[in-house]
Amino acid sequence: MTERILVIDDETQITRVLRAALSAQRYDVRTANEPEEALRLFEEWHPDLVVTDLMMPGMTGVDICRAIRKKNRTPILVLSVRDQEQSKVEALDAGADDYVTKPFGIQEFLARVRAHLRRAPDRPADAPIETGDFRVDPSAHTVTVSGHSVHLTPKEFDLLLLFVRNAGRVLTHRTMLTAVWGANSAQQPEYLRVFVGQLRRKLQGDAQKEYIQTEPWVGYRFLPDGTPE
Repeated sequence: MTERILVIDDETQITRVLRAALSAQRYDVRTANEPEEALRLFEEWHPDLVVTDLMMPGMTGVDICRAIRKKNRTPILVLSVRDQEQSKVEALDAGADDYVTKPFGIQEFLARVRAHLRRAPDRPADAPIETGDFRVDPSAHTVTVSGHSVHLTPKEFDLLLLFVRNAGRVLTHRTMLTAVWGANSAQQPEYLRVFVGQLRRKLQGDAQKEYIQTEPWVGYRFLPDGTPE
């Protein structure tokens, strides 16, 4: 079945360009220039992916993320400009899966679309997770990277589990602190700097790969296949 993508942007030129690019890849695409129209389409059409601009008059992309997340886990890709760092954080905390910064190349955009459409369906919470170079068993608290066992402390394991369950997504500092250390830790980013540094060293080993990518001023992205340093 052809995958459905809903594109939301108040600039008709943007929706026209993205529709053409996505349609050329054989996706079924619908567009909306007003957020209220977009939410109506979402309810009636049930898209597999939502692409939304961040800043629009009236209801913003953050509002759209919140409205969608009240009902389901459809992947959401946000479009933003470079000076909207705080708004990006708000969108990710509201449930967006990722963002692309304007201006962007169509090939990068299409790669992000493919990545989110490939996202695995929900699985039992304790089922082993195999992704890229990793096999993580939540019930046994074991981790292997490229077939090699890696020993992690309990908090390091919790942090890695959060990463693998959200592979490819940008996780904000606040989201990670709240998920691993609790709501009272959301204002203590030094926890993350220390533990992400430790986790990077243990996961990388002798391999010339970078599994945890820093998203400046926002958070981190986990890449299970790694990227060359």
